[in-house]
Amino acid sequence: MSADPHLRTVAPAWLDEPDDANALAPAVWPAGAARAEDGVLQFGGIPATLLHERFGTPLWVLDEDEVRSQARRTLDAFRAAAALHGAQARVYYAGKAFLSAEVVRWVTEEGLAVDVCSGGELAVALAAGADPARLGFHGNNKSVAELERAVEVGVGSIVIDSLIEIERLAAIVERRGTSQSVLLRVNSGVHAETHDFLATAHEDQKFGFTLTDAPAAVARIRELSGLEFVGLHCHIGSQIFGTAGFEESAARLVELHAQLREGGELPVLNLGGGFGIAYTSVDDPTPIEQLALGIADAVARQCEVRGIPMPNLAFEPGRAIVGRAGVTLYEVGTTKPVALDGGATRLYVSVDGGMSDNARPALYGAEFSARIASRASDADPTLVRVVGKHCESGDVVVDAEYLPSDIAPGDLLAVPATGAYCFSLASNYNYVPRPPVVALRGGEARVIVRGETIDDLLARDAGLSPAHGERVLAAPPTEGIA
Repeated sequence: MSADPHLRTVAPAWLDEPDDANALAPAVWPAGAARAEDGVLQFGGIPATLLHERFGTPLWVLDEDEVRSQARRTLDAFRAAAALHGAQARVYYAGKAFLSAEVVRWVTEEGLAVDVCSGGELAVALAAGADPARLGFHGNNKSVAELERAVEVGVGSIVIDSLIEIERLAAIVERRGTSQSVLLRVNSGVHAETHDFLATAHEDQKFGFTLTDAPAAVARIRELSGLEFVGLHCHIGSQIFGTAGFEESAARLVELHAQLREGGELPVLNLGGGFGIAYTSVDDPTPIEQLALGIADAVARQCEVRGIPMPNLAFEPGRAIVGRAGVTLYEVGTTKPVALDGGATRLYVSVDGGMSDNARPALYGAEFSARIASRASDADPTLVRVVGKHCESGDVVVDAEYLPSDIAPGDLLAVPATGAYCFSLASNYNYVPRPPVVALRGGEARVIVRGETIDDLLARDAGLSPAHGERVLAAPPTEGIA
């Protein structure tokens, strides 16, 4: 037990002091993570110390087998759940969670389609060889150029998010003499983030149409010969545990779906993603099989009540596919005990990365776990806060964790469950280069996204370029202007 009796008063209520600060919570770490006899953490059979020696830190480590396994498991779960009711299911990998050419190949080889949200994500998916017909395109402000490209390459479906977008897309397909399948994004009013699953107020946010406004939007789409309306889309939030929110949202969507069927068939109902994963030892995410059965059963019940056939279902998990597969390795630089009110002392552990490679704690207070990766320790656990090297007091990597009290400069620290929204949200704040991404499979490690160097950052600075000053945008002439 901790040598400081005051720590319990400052530790968050959910965080239990562990009997062994070296132990790994199975739900948080990839299946291939284990501590070897010498105490070093291994990932896919490769010691963390060897990864550090070869690739440096910070380092994003991604277990390819874990990603593939979760992709297969998720697809199997939703297909089986839909089949119980005579329907089919398609699973899109939500590329915003983590997108690279290799990840696109992994998930598509396992049978998933891919969801993209920008022209850049679309370009990555296409460059990786994804079938355009198995791509979905999201976004509340897709540019004309992005829509043009999507139609040009034959993207399978575009999710309409505004009345303006209906007209933009219609003009593009008319000019090109083609057609485009579209879904309409609907805001169901289910407030998953507060677990107020029966909320009736419309959410004040940028995405989608309200249930009240959706019929008029669908009517306009159906007036346009180049747009093929295939169904509704809804997304209620992220990092959701349990099925109640999804079931309530499904009920509301099926009611609208039944109403819209009077004007034509709607073969697809896309209920989005947002399925949660474990970030800490106390998180208890709902198994994907249970989620799939609960959601499919809810849709089937609502369709039966209304006497309509069950549509084919679509889902868009991202975090649930890639989140647990990722671990970030850091090297400890300094440690600093800080005296707190009440007599407790918190140990601040500074690492060589931070909010530039994991913005989630700073953005919305996300919780993470950590373990020393380069050794095991029999020292008493102590309460630590793992922080980054950036000039922000909010640069926190792990807000609260118990680690061995002898943690010291030079130790390697591993933060699990960083496969989703860490690489995607990374920045160069304080001119810190973004780390490489290394994939593990079959006892081998390979770089799938090259890390940046200081030279890379300097190369983008036009003030340092040999061509500095050559490209000048001149102001228009002012002659004749009074």
